[in-house]
Amino acid sequence: MSKEKNNNLIDTITSLAKRRGFVYPGSEIYGGLANSWDYGPLGVELKNNLRDWWWKRFVQSRRDMVGLDAAILMNPKVWEASGHVSSFSDAMVDCKKCKTRHRADHLIENALPDQKVEGKSADELSEIIETHKIACPKCGAKGEFTKARKFNLLFQTSIGSVEGDKSVVYLRGEVAQSMFVNFKNVLDTTRIRLPFGIASVGKVFRNEITPGNFTFRTLEFDLMEFEYFIEKNDWQKWFEYWLAQQQDWLKEIGFNKDNLRVREHEKEELSHYSNRTADIEYKTPIGWKELFGLAYRTDFDLKNHSKHSGVDLEYTDPESGNKFTPHVIEPTFGLTRLMLMVMLEFYYEEGEGNDKRVVLKLHPKLAPYKVAVFPLLKNKPELVKKAQEIFDNLSSEFTTVWDDRGNVGKRYYAQDEIGTPWCVTVDFDSLEDGTVTVRDRDTAKQERIKIDELSSYFSDKLK
Repeated sequence: MSKEKNNNLIDTITSLAKRRGFVYPGSEIYGGLANSWDYGPLGVELKNNLRDWWWKRFVQSRRDMVGLDAAILMNPKVWEASGHVSSFSDAMVDCKKCKTRHRADHLIENALPDQKVEGKSADELSEIIETHKIACPKCGAKGEFTKARKFNLLFQTSIGSVEGDKSVVYLRGEVAQSMFVNFKNVLDTTRIRLPFGIASVGKVFRNEITPGNFTFRTLEFDLMEFEYFIEKNDWQKWFEYWLAQQQDWLKEIGFNKDNLRVREHEKEELSHYSNRTADIEYKTPIGWKELFGLAYRTDFDLKNHSKHSGVDLEYTDPESGNKFTPHVIEPTFGLTRLMLMVMLEFYYEEGEGNDKRVVLKLHPKLAPYKVAVFPLLKNKPELVKKAQEIFDNLSSEFTTVWDDRGNVGKRYYAQDEIGTPWCVTVDFDSLEDGTVTVRDRDTAKQERIKIDELSSYFSDKLK
């Protein structure tokens, strides 16, 4: 099999996603909404499988982790205390000709790939754009941009039914703050002790200019992350530990190590809360892009929330009695982005012309359907009945799909394209000897398996 990471691969994946029901453009019948996407029947299964694997591995399988599902809307004082109202911003420029707004750093990165932009001020970004006469991607005008200005990324909305009584609130720009403001609640209601983590999965919103490239950067997206609370002197040990754990999970999913790298943030890149940040980047058709992040947030968040709320958020060691504010390591996993990277990583093409086969070689845990069941001929009632019995039995244990369209070869290829690991075909021999043909997606190898052994066969494969 071959797979070239060319510039057309994202377009290919976008087409596959729409055609097969992974991802649809948002509000499509009304002309859409830029960079909003809806996850279709297969997409929601793949995304949920990624989420559930993450939750099982990093939360349920550990004694030092608990979960949280918090509200999207929070008291606006939360975002003031966290620094997001004052510091959570991007530099934007407007084209004077076509009035299109662009993120200054993305504009420079796309025009000058070797130009360093991390940590540069709005004035410095403006100077680069002017010096190099960068053209507007939409209308082509050169050197026709306004000076870069900072725009806050938090979406604002309001609560209150009476116009004059409405109050401004924000859609959350990250899930981390809910875990900090619930730190005391978790301590008071569980037996958890340092070091420990609070994990959460959910939607976040950022009011930024997005450059397309399918679901890579969108206005709303899903994050999976946890805040791991530690003693200050242990931060380097835990930083390296969680960096290794993030990489280990990518290996378990099946990512090629040559398509992954770790990039440390330089001092001028660091967020206002971070003393050290590293990204695990993936080699996409549009360059190396962040997949996971890891930050040492020190005790910034708990101290600020304690100060602004007046609530004591210190931790008391049950053995020594020492009282202190824990420090935090934050591993962040972009769920929406991970789904895109998974589709890029495991898309393969084999053969040419009419013999061309497209395969999503997804880990079986991630495949939207684990098994497809076919009757050899849909106009033979006895075959259909037997196939339906098998489907009913398997679907109680595995996510199973029924397919009786066209010839069996085309059905195999259709299941390959959506990543189904195994296909079961019921033929006339099945009625005589109680066996079926099981075909493997990756090898295309076929073998006869007894019908009453199918459940254990697939269970063993999934292990």
